[in-house]
Amino acid sequence: MSVSIRSVSKTFIKGRQEEVKALENINLEIKQGDFVTIIGPSGCGKSTLLKILAGLDRQYEGSVQIGGRPLHGPGIKQGFIFQEHRLFPWLNVEKNIAADLPLSDREVRKKVDDLLETVRLKGFEKAYPSELSGGMAQRTAIARALLREPDVLLLDEPFGALDAFTRTHLQDVLLTIWEKKRTTMILVTHDIDESIYLGNRILIMTQRPGTISRSIPVDLPYPRKKSELPFQQIRQKVMIELESAGLFSEKMVKG
Repeated sequence: MSVSIRSVSKTFIKGRQEEVKALENINLEIKQGDFVTIIGPSGCGKSTLLKILAGLDRQYEGSVQIGGRPLHGPGIKQGFIFQEHRLFPWLNVEKNIAADLPLSDREVRKKVDDLLETVRLKGFEKAYPSELSGGMAQRTAIARALLREPDVLLLDEPFGALDAFTRTHLQDVLLTIWEKKRTTMILVTHDIDESIYLGNRILIMTQRPGTISRSIPVDLPYPRKKSELPFQQIRQKVMIELESAGLFSEKMVKG
């Protein structure tokens, strides 16, 4: 589903008088089925923007539309995946995926089984979060977000706390899901390589107050190889843009 962001600004009130402007005049159009990645320095408002799109933060200026309709709050149209998996520790994998829906329902049961297959967790249905690796827990969180078939999936650095091998594996899992379902995806990251590997468009945000300084298309076929010249050329373009804006940091090139 399409996403339209018009003149969105966000100001936080700290204490009684101090104001901190997190976002300033964000204007953005995202087409149905796009995979957009957002990169920028810490504190530039990336996560704040995602929370606005999720309907979790409604105190802002401007307007947001999803599928041509005004966004008024959280809903099943928007799925949200945090950096931490946030699973319920007292529920096993399949019940975490189903959340408040009954597994006794035949349709719910089928969807959960299909998602277990998609995120490669077949055989771990009865495992509890304490028995899972970080990657397995995050795959469970992805499956839970997908169960209600959201029109837009919002991902706030979902792989940032994982080791490089697990992160690469989950990037591929996410791409498999996107290619199969063509859900509109918006992913926040600090990692330049991740932004190019996943997205068909990269948005670069400025220092606070955050705004979109550049939109870079990634016209490369999937699956992408980081070692190949076209990938490295786009990487260089992103780095030049970050450096020219004084946004470059070592954290962005790790992974």
